[in-house]
Amino acid sequence: MMLQPIESLELLEPRIAQKGLTVWFTGLSGAGKTTISQAVYKKLIDQGLKVEHLDGDLVRQTLTKGLGFSQSDRIENIRRIGFVAHLLTRNDVIVLVSAISPYRAAREEVRQQIGSFVEIFVDAPLSVCEQRDVKGLYQKARNGEIQRFTGIDDPYEAPFDPEVICSTATESIEQSIAKVMNAIAIFPAR
Repeated sequence: MMLQPIESLELLEPRIAQKGLTVWFTGLSGAGKTTISQAVYKKLIDQGLKVEHLDGDLVRQTLTKGLGFSQSDRIENIRRIGFVAHLLTRNDVIVLVSAISPYRAAREEVRQQIGSFVEIFVDAPLSVCEQRDVKGLYQKARNGEIQRFTGIDDPYEAPFDPEVICSTATESIEQSIAKVMNAIAIFPAR
């Protein structure tokens, strides 16, 4: 079978030039990381940009399956997510990562590896996160059914100086999304 030459280059859709960037959403379970990142994903896709979303829960079912929740396993989880984010970022993809990523040092290590990195702290008080918990994980942790649950019997180290803070207990989802979109728009890598 012989390939036919393309008659017109007009058939090809123009691509929007972009630089890679990792946007890392961190915060307690139930703070709103996935909700905000999914909305940002849709907005970026609607703009015609190349975007990938790495959600911590989904990544644990595939890329990091088999890792537990010890401190060393959590750090390895973040390193693996960070490695994939780095590969995508250097290939000019905007990568949205929504993962608890409880340890400051692990997030900083990933930031240094990737370079083009924006940290979004999705902040909500523990009491609000517990009220939002549709899976009942906080209650299981409080009952001793889950060990080393971030925010209950394992620490969460909030960022010292994130590029964006989304205070989801006091601001609307639209306000949080706008903050993230503004940070992405002004980031020098774009």
